[in-house]
Amino acid sequence: MSLSLSLRAGCALCALSIALPVMAQTAPADEADQSAYHDNRADIVVTALIPRRQGDILSGTTVVTGDKLTRELRSTIGETLARQPGVSSTSFGPNASRPILRGFQGERVRILTDGIGSFDVSNTSVDHAVAINPLTADRIEVLRGPAALLYGSSAIGGVVNVIDSRIPRRVPDEPIHVEGIATYGSAANERTVGGEIEAPLSENFVIHLDGSYNRSDDQRTGSYILSKPLRAIAAASDDAEVRADGQLKGKLPNTAAETWEVAGGFAYINDRGSLGISVSHTDNRYGVPARFDLSDDHAGEEEGHSHEDVTLAMRQTRADLRGEIATNGGFLDTIRLRAGWADYQHQEIEPSGEVGTTFYNQSMESRLEFIQSRRGGWDGAFGAQFFTRRFQAIGEEKFLPKNETNQLGLFTLQSLDLGDIRLEAGARYEHTDLSANADADLFTGGARRSFNALSGSLGISQAVVPGWRIGLNASRSERAPSAEELFARGNHAGTQAFELGDPDFTKEKSWGVEATLRGKGEGYSISLAAYHNWFNGYIYDAIVADSVCQGANGGADLEFPCYAYAQADARYYGFEAEATLKLAQVGSYAINFDGVADYVRATIKGSGPAPRIPPLRLLGGLEAQGDRLSLRGEVEHVFDQDRIAASETTTNGYTMVNASLSIKPFRGNDRTTLMLSANNIFDVDARRHASVLKDFAPLAGRDIRVTARFSL
Repeated sequence: MSLSLSLRAGCALCALSIALPVMAQTAPADEADQSAYHDNRADIVVTALIPRRQGDILSGTTVVTGDKLTRELRSTIGETLARQPGVSSTSFGPNASRPILRGFQGERVRILTDGIGSFDVSNTSVDHAVAINPLTADRIEVLRGPAALLYGSSAIGGVVNVIDSRIPRRVPDEPIHVEGIATYGSAANERTVGGEIEAPLSENFVIHLDGSYNRSDDQRTGSYILSKPLRAIAAASDDAEVRADGQLKGKLPNTAAETWEVAGGFAYINDRGSLGISVSHTDNRYGVPARFDLSDDHAGEEEGHSHEDVTLAMRQTRADLRGEIATNGGFLDTIRLRAGWADYQHQEIEPSGEVGTTFYNQSMESRLEFIQSRRGGWDGAFGAQFFTRRFQAIGEEKFLPKNETNQLGLFTLQSLDLGDIRLEAGARYEHTDLSANADADLFTGGARRSFNALSGSLGISQAVVPGWRIGLNASRSERAPSAEELFARGNHAGTQAFELGDPDFTKEKSWGVEATLRGKGEGYSISLAAYHNWFNGYIYDAIVADSVCQGANGGADLEFPCYAYAQADARYYGFEAEATLKLAQVGSYAINFDGVADYVRATIKGSGPAPRIPPLRLLGGLEAQGDRLSLRGEVEHVFDQDRIAASETTTNGYTMVNASLSIKPFRGNDRTTLMLSANNIFDVDARRHASVLKDFAPLAGRDIRVTARFSL
C-alpha cells in the first residue's frame, strides 16, 4: 500500500467524521441507549473494543485508575505500571522506561493513547522515551493475550492504553472544572506540577486546556552504581580510574530531566454523539545513564571507561480527532472514529554540546469502528485501521536508512452470550508495506518488502458456580517484521551494539493458548491466567562474531559488539495471579489484603533462554481503607534470574518494602487527595533483569513522595 493510498484512506475517514455532528443532531434523543463507552466505572474496559466489565474479558486485563493511579504515578509509563500483574519495565534509567508485558517488549507491545499509537521511536531503542505523559491519564488499561491483536499484529504481547480527557467526553455541570496535581519525590529531587481546565462554551460545546512541568536531578540509588560482577572486574584492574569507577555509590550520573507539555482541545457533545479535536506539544530533555568500559585496554582514553553524558532532547507536536455517533438502532449501535498525526524528533547531544544524531519520525494513524447492536446474546464490532510512518536518522549513529512503513488492517470481534456459556471470536487481516531508501553509508541498494498477515482467536468461558467463571482462548497470529528488524545495519550507542537486520526475513507466526479463572464474592476477588505461545520464525537479536557485521561496516573494525537479528522457533509460557481479600471490618475501616504473582519462561530453539526475561515475582499489600483515610503497606519480592542468554549476566533478586498514607480532606470530593508514600524504605540495591542497563543503572533508592491531587 503506497503512502498516497494511505493518505486517501485517511482523508476518507476524516471526511466521514465531518458527518458525525450532523448525524448526531438529526438522530432522536434516547438517553437509555447511551453507549457503554461513556460508562466511567472503574471495571469497564473500553480498550476491549466492545466495552465490557473487566471480569467478562477472556484474557488478562488490568485497569489502573483513581487512588491506585495516584499512588503508582511516575514520570514514565513503564515505571507507572511496573507493579501490575504480568508487567515489567525496560528501565533504561529513570527517564526512558517502556512497559514489558509477559516478557515481550519493543515491537510486540503497542503503547496507545486513547486507542491509537504514541507516534514516537521508543520501539526503535530502549533509550528512547515514550511520548506519553502519565500525568495526563484519567486511567490506564492493559490488555494481555489475544484481545490485544485487534490493535495490530505487533501487539502479540499486549496493549497499554492511556486514556485522557484532552478531547472532552462530557459537558461539565459547573461553569468551569479544574483538576491539578503536584508531586515531590526525594530520590531525584523530582518536582512535578500539572493541571487541566474544562469549561462549557454552550449547551453542547466544551473546551479543554492542560499543561504540566516536571524537573528532576540525578537519581539517588540504594547502593553501588555497578553490579557486583562488574565491581569485581573493576577491583582487579591495574588502572586506578577503573577501580574508582567500581566503587561509585549513590547518585546515578546523567539522569536529570526536564519536561513540559501543553495541550488544548474542544468537543461538540449531544445526547447521541460527539466530535472533538486536540493539539498538544511535548518537550522532554533527559540524560541517559552511561555504561563504563572497565577493560584496561581503554584506560585513560577520552571515550573509554569514563562515561559519556549523552543527553536526549525530544520534541513532539501532535493532533488528534475523535468522533462517535449512536445510530437509530438496527444492525449498528455506534460508529466511532479515532485519528491522529504527529511530528516527532529527538537529538542525541554529546557532552561537548554537539548533536551526534537526530531522529525524525512522522506518523499518522486512523481507526474506524462499527459497534453492532446487541441482538439477544449476540454482539460484536468490526472496523478498519491504517498507519503510516516515515522515519529518518541523520548523524554519526545513523544505524537505520530512511524508511517508510504503511499498514492497513481490517478487524472484527464477535461474541455470543448463552448465559453460563460465552463464546468469542476475533480476526484481523493486515497488509504492510516497508521500504528503505538507498543509502551510501548503510543500505546501498535500498529495499522494499510487503506482507499479508492474518490473525485470529477463538474463546469460550463457562460459569461454574455463581461469581466464578473459567475461560479458554486459542489464537493464531502473524506479524510482519519491523523496519528495524529488516534494515538496521550500523553502530547504535544507545544499545551499545552494532545492529544488523535481515531484509529477507519472513513473517513471524505463532500459536497461543490462554486459560483464565476469575471469581468474586462477598469481600474477595481472584483472577488467574496461564498462557503458552509457540513461535515459528521468531525474530530476536543475539551477539555473534564481529565478522558477521564487518561486511555491513565496509570491512572496518566495529565500535561495539555485533548483534544480528535472526529467526528461529521459540516458546513462551507463564502465569499471572491477582487476588484481593477483605480480612476484617474495624469501625469504619476495611482491612484488605491484595496480592500479585507473575512468571514467564522463554526459550529460543537452538539458542537457549531468550534475553531480558523477568524472573518470578511476588507482591503483597495490606491496607486499612476508610472513606477519607487509607493506610497501606506492601512488600515486593523479585527472585534471582539465573536462566540467561549467552550475552547476559545473572541478576540478584531483591525485596522492596513500600508504604503510603492517603487522605481525602473534603467530604463528598473523592478526587481531591493528599498522599504520602515511601518507596524502597530499606534502600535496597534493586535491578530489573529486563533492562539492558541493569548492571550499570540500578533502580531508585529510598524515595519519599508527597502528592496532592485536587478537583474543583
